[in-house]
Amino acid sequence: MVNQREVKRFYRHKRIRQKVSGTSQRPRVCVHRSLNNLQAQAIDDIAGKIIFALSTLDKNVRSKAKSGGNVQAAVVLGEAFAVKALEKGIKKISFDRGGYMYHGRIKAFADAARKGGLEF
Repeated sequence: MVNQREVKRFYRHKRIRQKVSGTSQRPRVCVHRSLNNLQAQAIDDIAGKIIFALSTLDKNVRSKAKSGGNVQAAVVLGEAFAVKALEKGIKKISFDRGGYMYHGRIKAFADAARKGGLEF
């Protein structure tokens, strides 16, 4: 049995991807939300490469957040993602919400990344 919510999210994500693209100077930051974790990737679509990725399963993020599937973990991940992006010389990004609604963990991640110094 196919989960219809996930299928609808996939089609929303495809529609978003027609408009949002990443370059080496301004990569696309794609987030994926599962029940227990949150993942984020900085992607250069022109070269077809992932610049770097970070997840709530990472040791540094895991030590600061008890659970990986809540808003507090999304905030910690957003701050850690911003620090790593600035280390790599990335200041501006294109945010790809991955077909998810912009609230809850997705919004918390985006706000924390903005607070950490990323512009989008």
